[in-house]
Amino acid sequence: MAALASSRILVTGVSGPIGDALLPSLKACGFQVIRLVRGPTSGADQIGWDPAKPLAPESISGFDSVIHLAGESVVGRWTVSKKAKIRDSRVLGTRNLAQSLAKAKDRPRVLITASAIGYYGDRADEVLREQSIFGTGFLAEVCREWEAANQPAASAGIRTVQIRIGVVLSATGGALQKMLPAFRLGLGGNIGSGRQWMSWIHVQDLVAAVHHILNSDLSQGPVNMVAPKPVTNAEFTKTLASVLSRPAVFPVPAFVAKLAFGQMAQEVLLAGQRVEPTKLIASGYPFHYSDLRKALEAVLKP
Repeated sequence: MAALASSRILVTGVSGPIGDALLPSLKACGFQVIRLVRGPTSGADQIGWDPAKPLAPESISGFDSVIHLAGESVVGRWTVSKKAKIRDSRVLGTRNLAQSLAKAKDRPRVLITASAIGYYGDRADEVLREQSIFGTGFLAEVCREWEAANQPAASAGIRTVQIRIGVVLSATGGALQKMLPAFRLGLGGNIGSGRQWMSWIHVQDLVAAVHHILNSDLSQGPVNMVAPKPVTNAEFTKTLASVLSRPAVFPVPAFVAKLAFGQMAQEVLLAGQRVEPTKLIASGYPFHYSDLRKALEAVLKP
């Protein structure tokens, strides 16, 4: 759906694969896109900010919508300093943005902020929906605080939506791109037991679902950004290898993953979440990619 001619949208954290797809789509729909960026700005379409510091409310007044995706990457060994960056970049940045939007003279009608299915923790075979309680672990706690940081905006009457993003399938980056070199060499395989669930989404569906939220009355609160058919790690591995016409016979034992990445391996690589996109389905969003093979083929064999 096209935006109104006067629609201005403020976005943060769009330098990765999601941003590569989201920004052009917003502009194609008629939005005037302004980016909130760290450090010096390089044009009239950018506003500078430091996520760790309060924003002047007048600097972000007058936007129809705000999409906030910024956050430190969780990939890598979780040292004390790395964990602090992961938490603070999400919680402090979101809280400072929400507080400033709440104080703005001309507030947006909707604020969409990123979250992650890590909110649910490692839940084995349990089917997880938006109303499911949060799990245990560092990531679950970060996601809980991250989502709670939106409260100043919600209390000011701004419709706030937290999109809990799963594994994003994209040709320009993200988890899939990190897997591809090994799989293309025939060196891919299950991680750990392979029984952990992977809830995934094609980047085009993620972008289209964001537009769906912007242009619909989907109620505020969490929205699971995953395809309707999650798979186990073993099934994902088998399907990816098949699409690439390569074998996948080199599993990564759990202890090797833990030696390499420590706590990150335990909570990201070896943990599983069997997540359903209950709200998107109930609101009538039509998924373009519900089948993993077709999604991977669309990414890898466009």
